[in-house]
Amino acid sequence: MFKMDDEYSQLGNAFYQETKPSLEEDLDVELLLFNDSLAVELGIPDGLLSDKHNLAKIFSGLKLLEGSNPKALAYAGHQFGNFVPQLGDGRAHILGQLKSFDVQLKGSGQTLFSRRGDGRSALGPVIREYILSESMHALGISTTRALAAVKTSEQVYRQFGPEPAGVFTRVADSHLRVGSFQFHAGSEDTKNLESLLNFAVKKHYPKLTQLALKEKTKAFLYEFAERQINLVLEWIRIGFIHGVMNTDNCSIAGIGIDYGPCAFMDEYKRQKVFSSIDQRGRYSYYNQLAIIHWNILRLADCLLDFIDEDTQKAVKEVENLLWPLFEKTEKRFIHVFCKKMGLDQNKKSQDLAYALLDLLEKHELDFTNAFSDLSYFQSLQTESVKDLEEIKNWLNEWLSLNPSFEEMKKNNPSYIPRNHYVEKAIQEVYEGKMDYCRKLIDVCSNPYTSPQTHPDFRQEAKPEERVQATFCGT
Repeated sequence: MFKMDDEYSQLGNAFYQETKPSLEEDLDVELLLFNDSLAVELGIPDGLLSDKHNLAKIFSGLKLLEGSNPKALAYAGHQFGNFVPQLGDGRAHILGQLKSFDVQLKGSGQTLFSRRGDGRSALGPVIREYILSESMHALGISTTRALAAVKTSEQVYRQFGPEPAGVFTRVADSHLRVGSFQFHAGSEDTKNLESLLNFAVKKHYPKLTQLALKEKTKAFLYEFAERQINLVLEWIRIGFIHGVMNTDNCSIAGIGIDYGPCAFMDEYKRQKVFSSIDQRGRYSYYNQLAIIHWNILRLADCLLDFIDEDTQKAVKEVENLLWPLFEKTEKRFIHVFCKKMGLDQNKKSQDLAYALLDLLEKHELDFTNAFSDLSYFQSLQTESVKDLEEIKNWLNEWLSLNPSFEEMKKNNPSYIPRNHYVEKAIQEVYEGKMDYCRKLIDVCSNPYTSPQTHPDFRQEAKPEERVQATFCGT
């Protein structure tokens, strides 16, 4: 029998609010996008998949599957460095689990944690997160997944006026965050904090379950840190800027989550920012590495009592545990670019990598296309720079090291969801046209294919197409 599981119920009411989606029952709903292959992986039966109107009702929250007991999770978080003791799912409902994966609706109505918000989502952010999360999956990066995008007949009001509303269905290993731990640590609720630790370890780090509390805590922190650093290095590899790396957006599972004002770089800039709310560049492209260290330490703050009753001793143990990881980050950063250049990591290749990044920034070269061109050795085909002596000198030195083009093709995508493509897809969806959006998703589902396969989907933005700022969906 097909039914949802309810894993979070074992934690107890201190961790969530039981609350149903609150869309008006007379709303018209339309299923715009549905991930059939993911649905099959989740075990959704063929009989259900064949009824698109029924799917629209289920994945808008108008109808619940058997076993579903919707919940809004509680969490706190540092937002741009400022601690907020209660955040939580203000417009999201976890319906339950399928094959141990959370199935969550976003934009499905108000909860206890809405904080004056309307609990809804505009359709644009729904389409954006669908495209971005599936593109990240295709790029081979740990991420939440997109199952469905539903349009409703409701209107919502955002910074640019009224917009059509939508509901996004997200699938994740879990929706536990650093902020989930901060919520209980902030109220010094040690009992529930330990329950959460045990739940998270069992779900995401099962090899650690038999350890005593102190060793389990330290091993959990180390494994979590490894996953998060690896994740951000993968973002660095593809030129991705998350935009809001608050602790409430930092997944305990080590996956990318909450694709709001995120974006992919056009021209390379080490301190590039897109998010309209990141006024000081806290979450810029390169700063993401320092910020993930900061987020990891905020999780450690929550768990110090489990390491040693003496806080100073606990802090010292955390430093000894994590500093060796943190100190390697710059080397791992440049190693990412050595691989993107098809070279082994040594002093000469590292110097070449830094030199290339300087050239990219100096001449404002497109990040994705530059590395894709090199992978298929088309030189750097930007008219304004291809004949410059410094570019030629760099290419000659690089070629003399016999780069592995096969290695490069595995690390340098030809296709990403470029910002102006995503905006065009959203605009056409608002006009009732789905073809371009579906084509963009299809192209980005095979990002490492030849740049000759879909040349129209690797065009740099014209000045009038440039996306200068991206916005949160609330």
